[in-house]
Amino acid sequence: MILPKAVERVLVPPIKCQGIKTKLVRFLCENITWSGQGRWIEPFLGSGVVLFNVNPKRAVVSDTNLHVINLYREIQNGQMTGPLVKAYLEEQGQLLSQGGQTYYNQVRERFNSQATSLDFLFLNRSCFNGMMRFNRKGQYNVPYGHKPERFSKAYVTKIANQVDAIALILRDKQWEFRVRDWREALGSVHEDDFVYLDPPYVGRYADYFNQWTAADAVELAAYTRSLPSGFAVSMWLENQYRHNHHVDEHWAGLTVRTESHFYHLGATQSLRHAMKEGLILGNRHR
Repeated sequence: MILPKAVERVLVPPIKCQGIKTKLVRFLCENITWSGQGRWIEPFLGSGVVLFNVNPKRAVVSDTNLHVINLYREIQNGQMTGPLVKAYLEEQGQLLSQGGQTYYNQVRERFNSQATSLDFLFLNRSCFNGMMRFNRKGQYNVPYGHKPERFSKAYVTKIANQVDAIALILRDKQWEFRVRDWREALGSVHEDDFVYLDPPYVGRYADYFNQWTAADAVELAAYTRSLPSGFAVSMWLENQYRHNHHVDEHWAGLTVRTESHFYHLGATQSLRHAMKEGLILGNRHR
């Protein structure tokens, strides 16, 4: 399989997270080549936007964020559907328009005591700036986005259609969604597989789901460079204020392709400006 070089229309997933690669999908597909004989391995799934647009026949994808994995498992097994999402968000949107922040906080408390994928989707779409963040206890802690009329009919329909689009993709695919650490995910990589990594960016974001340290990033770099398969790693390189020396120190000698773009998601304004993004390609990529 050769990746789709010209993505006519980027498929946008129903959930958002900081660092989402929606605007980089074409850049990624233009720079990754893979035979397609093995599996697409993706240990940091996040929103899933790269997976859904690469659209491999076989994939084993994972994340430590069980809520992301549960949501896509429910779409895969038919438990979550577009019509169900539409009805739920219409109802919750009406309650949000009446209760505002008070109602948002009630849903967040409900989610943190007994999580459901529908509440996860609601919070992700009504929170501050589309962030996905959890505290050390694993509780969702993003504040209210202060948009009580957020769930217009058009907006709800858009999200429901995104769910249905994912369901359609999943029908004929051999994809496994797992909750696990990246070390476990990379422990079963074969020569014909291709590994795509989009780890938390050191020095860029607050906690996505669990702690990610400089030591973790160094360990990931060393482990990845020893893989028997081809691989690609998304990594921020620099902006007008900072340069990512981690790339220079731990990914030296590999091919790095670059693309400038603009982040719209982030906790502060300093995280939402032009960024040079790097795609690090392993010397076995094909």
